[in-house]
Amino acid sequence: MQETTTALPTETQKRITLATLKSFIRKNANSLYIKSKSRFDGMTDCVQEVQDQFTSILAENAIGLKGAYLVGGSRNHFWNFENDNFVGIEISNCCGRSIIAIKK
Repeated sequence: MQETTTALPTETQKRITLATLKSFIRKNANSLYIKSKSRFDGMTDCVQEVQDQFTSILAENAIGLKGAYLVGGSRNHFWNFENDNFVGIEISNCCGRSIIAIKK
């Protein structure tokens, strides 16, 4: 399965910001999936890759999304994500890397 992540917006896409991510979550609250690519491991005190699958999640008001970690101070980086079955946003920061997506 081919996965693509694009950092630069195309002519028809805007730059992805935290507001874009929040809007994506609100609009697709009942059909969200998440996949962790890496996460912080306290035993080794670093971020390590994980082998994770896309799993269905529910957007919970005020609590957030289990498995998606955001940090303040504009240290989050967002990319467009797409593969054969899913389209969404990839998040990367000091806590790890995850993908929030919906089925095509």
